[in-house]
Formats: sequence, structure tokens, C-alpha cells
Amino acid sequence: MTTVSPAARRALAVGLTLAACLTSSPVLAAAAETPARDSAGAGLDRYYRQHLGWGSCVKGPDDTTGRDLDRAGVQCADVTVPLDYADPRGRTITVAISRLKATDTRHRIGAILLNNGGPGGPALQSPPQARASMKEVGARYDIVGFDPRFIGRSTALDCGLPVGMTWLSAGIGRAGFDRQVALQKSLADKCRAADAAVLPHITTRNTARDMDVIRGTLGERKISFLGYSYGTYLGTVYTQMFPGRHDRMVLDGAINPGDYRPRLLKGTERENEKALSDWAAWAAGHHDAYGLGRSRAEVLAAVDRVVAAAARGPLTIGAGSDAFRIDDSQVPLLVFSGIADDTDPARASFGELLSVLAEAAEGRPTTVPPALVPELRYVLRGEGEPTGAQSAVICGDVAAVRDPELYWRDIERNRAAHPLFGPLTNNINPCAFWDPPREEPTRVRHDAPALIVAATGDPRTTYKGSVELRKQLPSSRLVTLEGANRHALFGRYGNACVDDQVNRYLATGKLPARDRTCVKQAG
Repeated sequence: MTTVSPAARRALAVGLTLAACLTSSPVLAAAAETPARDSAGAGLDRYYRQHLGWGSCVKGPDDTTGRDLDRAGVQCADVTVPLDYADPRGRTITVAISRLKATDTRHRIGAILLNNGGPGGPALQSPPQARASMKEVGARYDIVGFDPRFIGRSTALDCGLPVGMTWLSAGIGRAGFDRQVALQKSLADKCRAADAAVLPHITTRNTARDMDVIRGTLGERKISFLGYSYGTYLGTVYTQMFPGRHDRMVLDGAINPGDYRPRLLKGTERENEKALSDWAAWAAGHHDAYGLGRSRAEVLAAVDRVVAAAARGPLTIGAGSDAFRIDDSQVPLLVFSGIADDTDPARASFGELLSVLAEAAEGRPTTVPPALVPELRYVLRGEGEPTGAQSAVICGDVAAVRDPELYWRDIERNRAAHPLFGPLTNNINPCAFWDPPREEPTRVRHDAPALIVAATGDPRTTYKGSVELRKQLPSSRLVTLEGANRHALFGRYGNACVDDQVNRYLATGKLPARDRTCVKQAG
């Protein structure tokens, strides 16, 4: 099995970032694109009919991901697409794709395209993991991963931001918010200075167009799709722009298109508070390991002490080049990022981090667990991987509120009820200073059969978003996992009921006769 890259782990765990990552009305506009021929319009034939040069995935002597993909039998290629689909004879870019071909060719179903979410999550490395998740039916598909435009091995964008995640908290007062306004404007300015010409074209609608070019180059009349988190929004947009060109659609951790906006996390406060409370109960049962308290209330009080201490002055954890200074704009993000998975290993990882933060809040010297260092380097400093593409997608999709005072009023309205998460989910971000989108968002105007998968306690793309998408796509079906505070389920959470429902659909193409409910398994 291939080694999953740090970027892919973040896209799954943080979700989104959605992740912090994951803007207003039921969604997106514009007439559906329903070309009569295989191309999507005049001048695009050469893209749909290009020959792909499949070969090794290795890009250099230190490319362990490429070597793992080669060993797994995956081949890689670059697909040429126009930067601007309105100007197909203009500048071109490449989208990196990978393919693990079907081994049961006698019963081959077709190709399935993967997206891990983000926005900004790569999936070129994902076909081996997807085949394992799909079990027997995986052998019947060509499993195709791709890095969306300006992500990973595709034509790159790097804004050189000083943070990897732009979804920060406004902190405890007006001074912190004012610092956020200045920071977020500087982040938008950095991306504009890095490559202003490409920013208007880094959008979900253009990624959907790229997906259809990929479909054409693969010689597929229809293509199946497996998308997590933001990937569910991308998949929904594809069904609206290219009706009739999709086969089996699995949307895991779905976004209500009407909730897709620059402040993607707005409205998730209660789910995050529930996930944090459940984690606190777990941590109380492991007090000997983490020293955070022997009851849920004591652990939550420890979290509050960390936030309060960070507001008085940045907490320093670690030492030397791996010393991190963490203030009250960052602690809520780290908490938010640590509670999207209720499995024991994920809870333990967050317990280690919070234990270190609690020690720092008491003025004690700390040591950061080595496994957490790369993630902290990226999230807090923007080190290790390119930055800015996620903001470019979100800001390029839907226009943002531009008046900082409107953000401040939202923060203050939410602070009393949600003191930890309200200033995070309602905070200003780079989109307030971005150039307006070139296109209107995509509105759901067509029914599309899809299998939607959701956990009732998902703190990223909340369960009510999946329920709403189910209503907007009447032919779809919803598989609900009760009792889990988890973002992204199929093949990743280990729930046999969920996995069986998805694989049955992928094998037969038949959706369940009615919505189904699964239950979180003990342990």
C-alpha cells in the first residue's frame, strides 16, 4: 500500500480544511453545459482527444510516494487543460493524474475518479488506498486519482504564506480581530503578488471542467466519482455542469451547496462543541497519560486555561528550530483540527498536543512529540508545502462579505453562546480582500442519483448538510452513521455497515431502495 502524503493526511483529518477549511444561497448558477459531442465547446476538442503518456510516477531520487505508487502498479500522466476555458487557445496548464487499472477486465465497470477534499487536497497518491477500501469491486474499476489544478504535482501555485491554514480565530477581543484583518489582507496581497493572472481560474467549476477532460482522455462515456468533504461539493457541481456524464457517485461527508461560502465553517459550532465534549470524556478516562483531568468538566476547564493563557501572551512549545509560539488566534484552530476523528489513535494524538499546551500554559518547559512537528510547521508557519491554493479555490468560487465590521458583529453575536469556536467560524479570511469571482456559483437545478454518506456527529461538514443535499437530489440515497464524531467514513473509519453499503452500490450501480442507517461499532 502506498504511503499517504502529509498533505493527504491533512486533507482527510482537518477536512478541509474545510479544513478549516471548508461560502451563500442554494448554490451556483449558470446554465448546465450539455454539449452534443464529446467536447465541452468550440476549441476544446484537442484537449478531450489528447494522447496521455502513461509512465512511472517517480519524479526524482527522493520521491518515495512515486516509488510506492510504481510498486503498487499505478501509472501516472499529465493532462493538458486550458487555464481559461473561455479562451481554449490561450495559456495551458497540466493536471497530474494516476491510474490503477482494473484487473478483473472481464467484469470491468469503468473508471472512478477520486477527490479527497480540501479544497486543495491531492489524490494522485490515493488509488491503492481506494482499491483496498473497495475490496472485491475495486478490481473492476480503473481507479484514477488526480491533483486538482494548482495542487500537488499539477501546475503549481505557491503564495509563500507565513501560515498553512488561513482559518484562524479572532481571539478574545477587538485588538485580536484587528490583527486578523491586517493579517488576512496581507495573505490575499501575497497571493495576488505571487501570480495574479491565474487566481481567477482556480475554481471548483474549472476543476469540474478538468474532470470532464480527464473523462474524455480516458475514453469513458461516463465516469464514476468518490469524493470526501469538499469533494462532495465538487462532485455535485460536476453533476450540474455535465448531466448525463456521471455514473456512480459517492459523496462522503457532504456539503449542502447552499452553505458553500468563504466562511465554510460558519454554523458548525454546536457539532464541534459536542465533539470536543466527547473527546474530553475520553481524555478524562486517560488522565494518567495526559494529566488533563479526571472528569469531562476538568478536561474542558484545562482547554479553557490554555485559551486564556494564550490570550495573555503566546505559549511557547518545543525548543530550538522547532519552538512554536501559539497565541489565541491559533489555539482554537488546533483544537478544531484535533476533534474531527473520534478513533482512539486520533484522540490520543490530540491528547498529546493538548497536554503539551497545558504544560506551556503553566510556564513549564515542553517537548513536542516528533510526529506532530511536521504538521505544526505547516499549519503555523506554512513550511514544507505550497500555500494559498485552498484560499484561491474558495475565494474564487463565491463572493465574500468585504466589510470587516460585519465580521466583527457576527463574532460578537456568537461569542456568548460559542466562546471557543464562534470567533473561529465567523472570523474574517483572505476572501474579504480577494478579487470578485469571474463566474456565479453553480445552482442545483438537476436531480442526480448519488449515494451520500454522513455521520451524525461530523464536526466539519455537518450532518444537516448531507440531509439537505439529499433533499436537493431526490434520486439520491443517504447512508447515516449514528453516534460518530467523524469526518470521512468510507474505507477510512472501519464501519462495516457503511463500507458494505458503498461497495454494494459501486458493484451493482443500484442505490438502496430507501435511506439506510448504520450504528457506530463499539471500540
